[in-house]
Amino acid sequence: MEPQSQNLKTIPLLSLGRFHISEEYGFLLPNPLKELPDHYRPWMEIANKLPHLIESHQLQAQVDKMPLLTCQFLQSYREQRLAHLVLSFITMGYVWQKGETQPKEVLPRNLALPFVEVSRNLGIPPILVHADLVLTNWTTRDPERPLEIRNLDVIFSFPGEESLRGFILVTVLVEKAAVPGIKALVQAVNAILQPSQNSLLQALQRLRLCIQDITRTLGQMHDYVDPDIFYAVIRIFLSGWKDNPAMPVGLIYEGVSPEPLKYSGGSAAQSTVLHAFDEFLGICHSKESADFLHRMREYMPPSHKAFIEEIHSTPSLRDHILSSGNGQLLTAYNQCVEALAELRSYHITVVTKYLITAATKAKGRRPNYVPGPPLALEERGTGGTVVLSFLKSVRDKTLEAILHQSD
Repeated sequence: MEPQSQNLKTIPLLSLGRFHISEEYGFLLPNPLKELPDHYRPWMEIANKLPHLIESHQLQAQVDKMPLLTCQFLQSYREQRLAHLVLSFITMGYVWQKGETQPKEVLPRNLALPFVEVSRNLGIPPILVHADLVLTNWTTRDPERPLEIRNLDVIFSFPGEESLRGFILVTVLVEKAAVPGIKALVQAVNAILQPSQNSLLQALQRLRLCIQDITRTLGQMHDYVDPDIFYAVIRIFLSGWKDNPAMPVGLIYEGVSPEPLKYSGGSAAQSTVLHAFDEFLGICHSKESADFLHRMREYMPPSHKAFIEEIHSTPSLRDHILSSGNGQLLTAYNQCVEALAELRSYHITVVTKYLITAATKAKGRRPNYVPGPPLALEERGTGGTVVLSFLKSVRDKTLEAILHQSD
């Protein structure tokens, strides 16, 4: 054992700051900007009126008249993140304004060129991603009061009104609820690198409590999001042009590429939180699920993806616990795995309500929403997966990670 501990001490300790992760807000962008420099007023004027422009079918005409603006006046990282948020919202509205039966198959150069430019600068794809919709799209009404849904608002929106606001802000609160778990994960990794069984045990107990809190927070979806509106109105604006039968060849970004480009729509799998927990706990998913999850990492800010990869490269928690022979550590580890499986089971019940049950109801009535529910994605998540089989596989593989002392 002694040579191994010597080797561990040469590995630098893990810290959140190295990966631009906030001690207070986790993967959320702290206090996102709401205004771009005046040069970008034409973008902001459209983005601020997006629900009205989409519902009145005026968005495409407004975008077509928009001037071509360069990204050179975006000075800071936070301005670039806001620009990506603005352009991604305009893009989703532009493509899906008339619904899935008449998607726009060409993004005009005055939108495509700056969107691709700012995407390359940030290292994320030119489509709406979780880092836009959630991590950059929140603001507090009163900065002195706590982060709770009554004190939060979104910066930009689509049709879907209060249900869309609820969907985004509950997800913001899920990301905030994950912060103690991210910090516990860092504490645990460092307790292996500089061995301290007490510190590791405490960190695992904190991680379990955090995962249980995430599950409780996710339950607020039921209070703030109407399943019929989510399914029939909101979901299409989160849909992409990869693995989507409504746009089988992808989207042409005019002036960028003569060939259509394919990108997945927004997905909870683009959140770094569960990727980090899986890597730390040593959860092994099926090849199909793992391939999808790894692809979703390309939709994260590069520093967040690097954090996951750093956890992957640290010594195995499972091996450490088994070689320690410490029954308390084994129990605490298994309680984390069980809590993670329970979170995933709960996510399945939420998805069933908002996708499967809502789809069945939508079939039984004439559509009365604009642009109408996306039937091409009926059995799929907005990220393009066959959603229930994927979520069940991920949950079942989580449970398979339970350790037995004889392992």
